[in-house]
Amino acid sequence: MSRAPKTAIEDRPQPDQVTGAPHPRETPTLIGHQVAEQTFLDAYRSGKLHHGWMITGPLGLGKATLAWKIARFLLATPDEAGGMFAAPPPETLDISPDHPISHRLIALSEPRLFLLRRAWDDDKRKLKSVITVDEVRKMKNYFSLSAADGGRRVAIIDAVDEMNPQAANALLKLLEEPPPNVTLLLVSHQPFRLLPTIRSRCRELRLSPLNAQDMATALALTGDAPDDPVPFAELSGGSVGEAIRIMNLDGLKLYAGLISLFATLPRLDRNRAQTLAELGAGRGNEEKFDLILALIDLFLARLARAGTLGHCPPEAAKGEAELIARLSPHPIAARQWADLAQGLAARARRGRAVNLDPAALLMDMVLRIDETAGRLAQR
Repeated sequence: MSRAPKTAIEDRPQPDQVTGAPHPRETPTLIGHQVAEQTFLDAYRSGKLHHGWMITGPLGLGKATLAWKIARFLLATPDEAGGMFAAPPPETLDISPDHPISHRLIALSEPRLFLLRRAWDDDKRKLKSVITVDEVRKMKNYFSLSAADGGRRVAIIDAVDEMNPQAANALLKLLEEPPPNVTLLLVSHQPFRLLPTIRSRCRELRLSPLNAQDMATALALTGDAPDDPVPFAELSGGSVGEAIRIMNLDGLKLYAGLISLFATLPRLDRNRAQTLAELGAGRGNEEKFDLILALIDLFLARLARAGTLGHCPPEAAKGEAELIARLSPHPIAARQWADLAQGLAARARRGRAVNLDPAALLMDMVLRIDETAGRLAQR
């Protein structure tokens, strides 16, 4: 039997890229994370640069963009020994896009950089689900070789959360005995899931969600500047990557539809509920189904938070503030919405595990939301 032809490198999906957005190595400008940039720059200027840096925060905040920016800076900045004729210390991490290092990083041809990410499986013709120990060994072998010019070398691990246990242990040994003149940049979306010993051997750069103004600037750099960035900032949790996903899947319209539907609570409009449920059904609608689940979970979280704090967040859809105020007017209601959110999330995971019909799963979730609204209305 003949083997299926291999997938060309340029046709393979990149595990460290958000669909519809430029790859982080092609994004020279980082928006909204000046504190993290300055923290690294101060460490560099002090002459005591740590060998391991963990860049943390929710998915899509710009962690990989910062990692590539740091890599460009380290590889393009001469390692001065100091003295009377040494160049002044750098004031910024910015490196010109026209610099040869910038060109080589974009082309993935820079010999002093090692990129560790999920590998491509030629047999299954898809990306592997985890970073394996074999990939970490390749990185260790790379560091065992001397740099051609004896200069600094950098590794980007994106994302360290995707390592299997064997790979994580191999990385830990590298962090415990780091090669000379090597900087490891670990991108982590969920650092609490990592080995504590890995975390303890790295300095952390924690990135915070973007505000609406920074979100507008960041989205403009991708070529998609929204008229009003507030809904994107609210629904994405300040994540540019998530905002791009919402934009690509028409998420603002989906959320507006949810708010319009939930405005009928506790007398749910079942016809409109069925229409919503069918949006996530059928082959090819998997991404939209996932987004609807995420938006329902987000709405419940906003209900719980508003009832607890006593005020509504900025509106992400017309009429949302009035609806939240009505459905969650006090902490008791907030607790019930929070409990429901936890229960529905667990049901969604089980439903997906057994391949439950997406429309049936969504309809069940909406009906349970209606039941909770009905109970609260009777209090």
